[in-house]
Amino acid sequence: MCGLPQPLASARPKDEPQAPDGAFAKMSLWLVAMAGLGFLALGTAVAYAVGAASVLAFIASDNMRYLAIVPQRIFSQIDVFALMAMPLFILAGEIMNRGGITRALIEFSMALLGRLKGGLGHVNILASVFFAGISGSAVADSAALGSTLVPAMREKGYDATYAAAITAASSIIGPIIPPSIVMIFYGAIMQTSVAALFVGGILPGLALAAALFAMNAYFAHRHDHPGGRSGEIPPLSRSFLHALPSLSLPVIILGGIVFGVVTPTEAAALAVLAALLVGLYYGGLTRRGLVQGLERTAALTGSVFIILGAVACFGWLAGHEQLPQRLAGFVTELGLGQVEYLLIVNLIFLLAGMVLDVPVALALLVPLLGPPAIALGTDPVHLGIVLCLNLTIGLITPPLGGCLLVVSAVTRVEYWTLARAILPFALGEVLVLLAIVLVPDISLFLPRLFGLVQ
Repeated sequence: MCGLPQPLASARPKDEPQAPDGAFAKMSLWLVAMAGLGFLALGTAVAYAVGAASVLAFIASDNMRYLAIVPQRIFSQIDVFALMAMPLFILAGEIMNRGGITRALIEFSMALLGRLKGGLGHVNILASVFFAGISGSAVADSAALGSTLVPAMREKGYDATYAAAITAASSIIGPIIPPSIVMIFYGAIMQTSVAALFVGGILPGLALAAALFAMNAYFAHRHDHPGGRSGEIPPLSRSFLHALPSLSLPVIILGGIVFGVVTPTEAAALAVLAALLVGLYYGGLTRRGLVQGLERTAALTGSVFIILGAVACFGWLAGHEQLPQRLAGFVTELGLGQVEYLLIVNLIFLLAGMVLDVPVALALLVPLLGPPAIALGTDPVHLGIVLCLNLTIGLITPPLGGCLLVVSAVTRVEYWTLARAILPFALGEVLVLLAIVLVPDISLFLPRLFGLVQ
């Protein structure tokens, strides 16, 4: 503790009135919320807005003497081994997206599902499943498929708005099926096994895909969407062999983690190496593309880590004043059970996901709302799958849906027109989320099968 300022608590006059119990919690939370919103309204970056509001909370709550601990807290928050996997998976996804794999995955998806009525819609969803095992990013998925499949769907007679909507809706499978950047982020915050989160995301991701397949089949028959003619469908064996190097990446990641050969961080490093080899195999990876991928990785990683550092300030203050414990006590007083509390938390996260980036919402809300859920008996892995899926749904909901913005820009479909068209898909995905909340075994069956959770 050397170097910390040492104003003693006894320096305060004994007859000075003390704040009533719980007054700080209310005051600081309102202060952080109001100051943070004010900074954001002025155009301040999220990390700076949260950090500045947290420092103000230290001062206003008479905890200024603890500000010297902030640098230590920031470094301890990001000094987490699991976080090393994040930039590596981001880099692997960037390399793969620039390495010419899009066409190979689309051709293989066409060979499997292209003959069905509404075939290109099914291809869009299946391609998102394949991309999910490569990039782990919904925004990257929506950008890649929005620029390739949407024009193809329009040429075959699909409505441009529908093509853009199903592209954005299927893109949120990306952060659920491993590898997942947001699950690494959650695992670091809640000290939860990233391997268990990765394996736990497989069945929920496939459930999302199944729901979208069913909805696309319904709309295909309702609006008479075309199926692919036999002459347009590539041979299955040839397309499979061409896509095999791309499809090997999820096998490397999951197989190594599930069977204990590598840690998630080591799997991420292997993924980068495999991405380089696959990019060279397809001939799409250039020196300029690699440099751009490295720059993009550095920018994304830096933005995530600075948000973590900013939130660490308020996280320490909340822990010092026992805000999570107070919240847990409040939940107990209300008599809420595990399911009821989870439903309320999901509603809060759905609303937060409409206006906040996924890392910001996770960092701000999970440390406060997560511990009471675990205290009520929720498994941390199940909670992580639920919250990560919840927030990724926010990527396709207005007013700030990240995937909506990307697909709208790429396809030139007006934003609010696209937002209206995606509502049925978003509702279907919320129903899948509800099923995962009510049936924890959807998330926990595979982690239990492989001995990753009890």
